[in-house]
Amino acid sequence: MISALKTVGFFVLTALIFLLSFAVLFAFDLVPESKSELTASAQKVVDVPAVVERVEEPARIVATDIGLDASIVNPTSKDIAVLDKALLSGAVRYPGTALLGEAGTALLFGHSSYLPLVQNKNYQIFNDVQELEKGNIVSVYSGTREYRYEVVSVEQAKATADRIDLEQNGRFLKLVTCNTFGAKEDRFVVTAKFVGVYETQSS
Repeated sequence: MISALKTVGFFVLTALIFLLSFAVLFAFDLVPESKSELTASAQKVVDVPAVVERVEEPARIVATDIGLDASIVNPTSKDIAVLDKALLSGAVRYPGTALLGEAGTALLFGHSSYLPLVQNKNYQIFNDVQELEKGNIVSVYSGTREYRYEVVSVEQAKATADRIDLEQNGRFLKLVTCNTFGAKEDRFVVTAKFVGVYETQSS
């Protein structure tokens, strides 16, 4: 009888020690996560904003809400002939406007054309930017990062307006439709504010 009580007491004491040890580990967040919890944590890390610590040229623009996915060209000359040629290869960052990670406004121009047949699809690259709505996300990619911008306004600028205001306080993106640089015509102007930068899987 005494032996049986000793055995029960031993198991009770062992259980108490185990529970006490687990409680201490749990209190200090030292309990190992399950496989599913580890997977969920890994997925969350992918979408954690990175620190803006470098300046980069934009290489690609994506706006899933309107099916936009295009290359970005970064010419150094402001010569109209040079810029018009660059428009044949994608959206164009106007020289001297902000780079990714830099304060100010990045100004991107893109062709818009509603001709039924065009051989070069870059003539229609910004055809639907006027369909963007406030709150939509526009992503601009460098080689290793995604810079996200949230649309704040979509406006139609008249042909008589020969100036596009560029915000200098903060980080902004402007998308402008055009037929050719310097042309006097109505155009759409989309303004979006910077909301975060994210490491891509290729970085």
